[in-house]
Amino acid sequence: MIRRQLLAALGAVAALVTIAGPATAQDYPAKPVTLIIPWTAGGPTDIAMRAMADVAARHLGQPIIVENKAGGGGALGPATMAATAKPDGYTIAQMPIGVYRLPIMQETTWDPLKDFTYIIHLTGYVFATFASEQSGFKTWADVVEFAKKNPGKVTYATPGAGTSLHIGMEQMAAKEGIKLTHVPFKGASEVNTAVAGNHTMLGASGLSAKPLADAGKLRFLTVWTASRVKLIPELPTLKEVGLPFVFDSPFGIAGPKSMDPKVVAKIHDAFKKALDDPSVLSAFEKFEMVPNYLNSADYTKFVQDFMVSERKALTDIGLAKK
Repeated sequence: MIRRQLLAALGAVAALVTIAGPATAQDYPAKPVTLIIPWTAGGPTDIAMRAMADVAARHLGQPIIVENKAGGGGALGPATMAATAKPDGYTIAQMPIGVYRLPIMQETTWDPLKDFTYIIHLTGYVFATFASEQSGFKTWADVVEFAKKNPGKVTYATPGAGTSLHIGMEQMAAKEGIKLTHVPFKGASEVNTAVAGNHTMLGASGLSAKPLADAGKLRFLTVWTASRVKLIPELPTLKEVGLPFVFDSPFGIAGPKSMDPKVVAKIHDAFKKALDDPSVLSAFEKFEMVPNYLNSADYTKFVQDFMVSERKALTDIGLAKK
């Protein structure tokens, strides 16, 4: 009798588990979702992603709570998520290029190809080089001339080691045959402030520095896009100053590894709708960002291909780990 009751009870539990599995994905989200932004508040990523989160939350039916977790060239936030978050869709993160690049440069606790579920690719940055007004640099040629006479004395700020801005500046310096000194910060807002205060001679970040340029605190030297940008049409591209480069840093959203595909699809769809929203496009326009959509499968393939090409680029400039 007891054995029959026990078997019946176990059968009931098994039935509940079977029912509960799909129901979890079906009912998602049942509580607020945390979006980790791995940069300081007030920078271009923070502003753009908060605009997207507001719209995506309406489509999900739950609030999206932004958590700024800066550090590690943008890798600290996603790395923390990979190490500690459950794959239930309630913790996701913006994924900067540094997350894929740092494991090529040094030992890390995460593997970009194994420890994340790639959800949706969204957009990318417009990068620029600028100088403190007190530096006296008015053009990129001025920087090169001074640096050749004073190796290592030109300091430049970026949002962190291993970021596209850091690697881009090192590639530019190598091409020019000059030595620059890198000063890493935790986000674009800190970079802009450092250059405006003449704590570093140069800075490399996005067009969020324009208000400081308008106030006479710093001067833009180059933009890193293929063609000039509408926001500062007089700003020359790298190619126009003799450098054969175009640098951008596309990004998207990912979660921890092993997420339920149905949950991934819901997050994907919410942010895909946000990409078309006028308020999001308006936020993008402030920084010359444009939608750059990839679905989950294509985003995963992008990361795989990037790891191959970036390993070669970092090896060529001596920054890949041995």
